[in-house]
Amino acid sequence: MVFVQVCVGSSCHLKGSQEIVELLEQAAEEHKITDDIVLTGSFCIGKCNRNGVTVQVNDDVHVGITRDNFREFFKTNILDVVEKERM
Repeated sequence: MVFVQVCVGSSCHLKGSQEIVELLEQAAEEHKITDDIVLTGSFCIGKCNRNGVTVQVNDDVHVGITRDNFREFFKTNILDVVEKERM
């Protein structure tokens, strides 16, 4: 199981955390991994960045997640991790 926490604190909220949550839900369904991840919201993760949203995947914190870099982030940090866990 891969745990994905999206910061929904005030700073990340203003930078589009709701959109990132929606993109995560859509991508998880598209790749048929909804049963392999736990998607939650979290108040400030403590790694605020000037651009984008902070997302924690298991113990790894990723900053600056935006619509523009979402696909690369998702593939590398969620999809690849799920596939490794399935093996």
